[in-house]
Amino acid sequence: MPDTSARQTRFTEIFTSGNDTEITRDIPVEVPVALEFNGIAYAVMMATPTDLADFVTGFAITERLVKQANEVGGIDIAETDKGWIVRIQLPAEVAEPVMERARRRVSESSCGLCGIENLEQIARPLPRIAAPLAIDPQVIFAALGALRDHQLLGRRTAAVHAAAFCDSTGTILAAREDVGRHNALDKLIGALAIAGIAASDGFFLLTARCSYELVEKTVVAGGRALATISAPTTLAIDRAKAAGLALHVLTREDSLLRVM
Repeated sequence: MPDTSARQTRFTEIFTSGNDTEITRDIPVEVPVALEFNGIAYAVMMATPTDLADFVTGFAITERLVKQANEVGGIDIAETDKGWIVRIQLPAEVAEPVMERARRRVSESSCGLCGIENLEQIARPLPRIAAPLAIDPQVIFAALGALRDHQLLGRRTAAVHAAAFCDSTGTILAAREDVGRHNALDKLIGALAIAGIAASDGFFLLTARCSYELVEKTVVAGGRALATISAPTTLAIDRAKAAGLALHVLTREDSLLRVM
């Protein structure tokens, strides 16, 4: 089967010495992936077209369209000359949020109040975590040290994000990669849901800036702790504190910051 994750591209490598040379590198694939729920166009994401069943399952969960993987019905994945289309069937009783989203998207191009609606969406309360997960920093250090072994596309391209789920010992149970940090996390959340692994039983480790979206996706998926290799934004910290999410940032193999 053709490789949908990367494409070989020719470059001229230029040195200060003047000894230029031609090389070939793997470059990650980034294409439009259109998501349709119950025949309704919902979103177009720029993504790496791998693990798309995991991706759309996790996306449906973090968009709060469904709560668990078994609510996602048939998934049809098709490649076109313009990108990929993923068609998902949801039960009628959980399809109303899709219709509401479609209604808002129509209004966004013409309604002067759509900005208020979008702000309200961002401010939606997150589920409160009853017991944040206390993690020994040594466990996070161990997981980060093992992460490279799970970054197959990252090692080939040096241009994608990885999201990993780790148990209480720091063992990585699953990992996914994508050009988009949100996509990588959605793929991982979907993979965990499909496999029946509870997000509350471990912690998420991301090779990304800690944005509020990543905090929210973690919480909505049922996660209790998140570690990222880069710094957080103020909104990410505020949302994590409001939900009770244990947050660790600027994670290195020998140091990290725990948000207080």
